[in-house]
Amino acid sequence: MAREQPMAGTAAMPAIGTPAVGDARRAWLLKQFREKVVPRVALILVCALFILPFYWMVVTALKTREELVMYPPTLWPSELAWSNFREAVEYIPFFRYLFNTSAITFLTIVGSVISNPIIAYGFSRIEWPGRDKVFYVVLATVFIPFPVLIVALFDIFANTPRPVFNGLEVSWEGNWINTYMPLVAPMFFGNAFWIFLMRQFMMQIPFEISDAARIDGASEFRIFSQIVLPQALPAIGVISIFAGLHAWNDFLGPLIFLQNETMYTLAVGLTFFQSQHQLQYSLLMAASTLVVLPVIALFLLFQRTFVEGISLGSLK
Repeated sequence: MAREQPMAGTAAMPAIGTPAVGDARRAWLLKQFREKVVPRVALILVCALFILPFYWMVVTALKTREELVMYPPTLWPSELAWSNFREAVEYIPFFRYLFNTSAITFLTIVGSVISNPIIAYGFSRIEWPGRDKVFYVVLATVFIPFPVLIVALFDIFANTPRPVFNGLEVSWEGNWINTYMPLVAPMFFGNAFWIFLMRQFMMQIPFEISDAARIDGASEFRIFSQIVLPQALPAIGVISIFAGLHAWNDFLGPLIFLQNETMYTLAVGLTFFQSQHQLQYSLLMAASTLVVLPVIALFLLFQRTFVEGISLGSLK
């Protein structure tokens, strides 16, 4: 029987085992290696690089004093010294610093949740002359580093009297220095970056919903509170997390405005005792681990919200 000839205009398929098939398979394997294996290996290496300091902190916190000075250092303690954590909270007024930090963090979150959505609503859903130009000026303040503003802020808060309540009478005396007001009050006036996040999210909400509500006679505040705000809850959650992390990890602000040791936060308190007392690395690392653990737990619980904050969310 005569062999069938390939149709005109079509190329003949190479037989299995021919060099063409081997070359195609090698090219496919190389493409898979380049697109799947290499990125994963790179991500693992980068993750290991970032996890290494945290791992070393935990290992140091679990070492005894004798093993801490051994050379070469051990990668894992031969005996887990869990007592370091108990001694760490006794070595410094840990719970006092924890209460101060938690109070500042809570008030910061409250101020951010109240102020930023309102300001972002005005920049995104209400038309008024010069709106975009004012927004660009506000956004430009993101690029001003905080150390540049330290002297001006300290001068402002040092000349701002604080209210003192004596029954029903209120007197204004002193200033805001050595109080929590400089750390908390600015959060009730918005943050440029968080305003930007909220504005971008609110601009994704269809404007037809607001227009329909206005036709029905709804006030601007009702549109904001009952229509826009419920749909912006993912962005508000992102702002809450970012504000909480900022307040929890803030070091420079409390260091400048707080002068009483009993008012220190965890970040300032750990640094203060590191410089003023005999340094014990195991206890310091144990206390630092206790400070970092809430942040890690927060990220693990709300990592989806972090991703939504980066992508600015979307409407279903």
